[in-house]
Order: sequence, then C-alpha cells, then structure tokens
Amino acid sequence: MNIAIIGLGLIGGSYAKATKSRTLHTVYGFDLDSEVMMFARMTGAVDKPLTDELLTECDLVLTALRPAAAIKWTEEHAELLGKAKCVLVDICGVKRAVVGKMADLAAEHGYKYIGGHPMAGKEAGGFVNASESLFDGASMILTPDAATDLPTLEMLKNYFTDIGFAHLTFSNPDEHDRIIAYTSQLAHIVSGAYVKSPTAQKRRGFSAGSFRDLTRVARLDEKMWTELMLDNREYLADELRILIENLKPYLKALDDNDPDALCALLKEGRIAKASAGGN
Repeated sequence: MNIAIIGLGLIGGSYAKATKSRTLHTVYGFDLDSEVMMFARMTGAVDKPLTDELLTECDLVLTALRPAAAIKWTEEHAELLGKAKCVLVDICGVKRAVVGKMADLAAEHGYKYIGGHPMAGKEAGGFVNASESLFDGASMILTPDAATDLPTLEMLKNYFTDIGFAHLTFSNPDEHDRIIAYTSQLAHIVSGAYVKSPTAQKRRGFSAGSFRDLTRVARLDEKMWTELMLDNREYLADELRILIENLKPYLKALDDNDPDALCALLKEGRIAKASAGGN
C-alpha cells in the first residue's frame, strides 16, 4: 500500500518507523517542521515527502494531529482524498469532537473514514522519541459506523497488527471518550497535581518506583492535553469529581486517627485493583 502519515511527532513518527521496518508499504510523510521532515527522510522513516499528487495515489491516510488541526487538514484535502478513494483514519485522543465532521467530509467527497486511537505513548514527544516498537502489544481503538465495510476493517486489522498492535478494540465515539477520560486524561491531571506538593522538591534519595509511576505522565505537552481535555470536559469533570469524593474518606480516617477505617479503605482499593485486572 501507499500510506500517507500527516504529522510526524511521537505517534505519527512511530507509525512511520514501524511501517518501514516491519512492512513493505511505501510511506509518504508530512510535517510542518522542515527539520523533522529532513530527519525522517535521513532515518528512512518516510520514502518521500507527501505532495498533493502523491496523496491521490494513497490507499491509507493517517492524520496524527490534534483534533482541530486534523479536521482543518482534512477539510483542505478532502477533494484529493476523494480522488484517491482511500481510507482515512484519524488517530486523535478524543473522538466526539472529530468523528462527526470527518465522517461528513468522507461521505461528501467519496472516500472512507474511520476514527482511531492507539493506546500507546510516552511522556516525551517528538519524532526524535518515536520508535518502531511503540505499539508492540498495544490496543488500537477503532470507531466504525454504518458506512464501514468489512474489507476496510480487514485491511486495517492486517496493517495495525503488522506494525505491532496486539489487537483491535471497537467502540463508538461516546463510549471511547467516557472511558478515556478515566484511563488516560484523569491520570495526567492527578500526576500534575501530585507533583505540585512542596515536598516534591525535597524527594531526592527518598523516592523509588511509586513516585516514578505516579509522576511520569506529568511530563506532557500542555497545549495538546488542554485541547484534548476541553474537548472531553464533561466526562473528565465527572471522573475528577468521583476521585475527589473517593479521597475524602482517606483524609477523614487520617484526621480521626482511625486505623480500622483506613485499613478498610486500603483493602477496598486493593480489591478494586484486583477486579479491574491488568498491570
């Protein structure tokens, strides 16, 4: 296949590197940063810079951009996508803010579209941190709709598993955003709030795995996460309220010097983690 990747940051760059190292597909890349484009060519992550002419020859297009930018790029190139009769997959971290407009553009111009979101990442962004192994063992979420056909899903399944994904997870935009508010966005808020304690500046020599695990995702691109969080603000605010309410009994047990209450709360957390499964 001819594959176009729009945006060669951590995620788009990892798609490019994984595709070139693990498949025989041709990759055309585009990024606004000319140095990134040069580096991507030098490292073999892309075969050629994407042009309008090459876009019309593509079978698959991945937009690895923030939601507003992904919609803008698609609006500007919808006619060319229609000429290509390709499949477009956005890989934005929220879906409700993107899928409706993207699906309308696809229907109007005659190409196929499906929303996507790779469950993989790092705290450090940019092409320099992209890796061909970033998606190894991860889940690729897709949000098919009534216009999605089986051949398209089969093609995408083959492609995503070829570059390292363990499996596909199917969802709809509302379910995706509701769950991702808890599994991803809330964790970034908690991490950012946790490291604001004055004690964080005195922790050297006193921290180990627990500190690293809880603070890792505080290293983030604040502009990107602001857009994602505000696009999903209702569900994220709901999860934050639940967390705040769940913390209050722990504070009361400490203030009351109540070992039974504290032990019960800790046990409840342990059991909840066991029932949730995973690492």
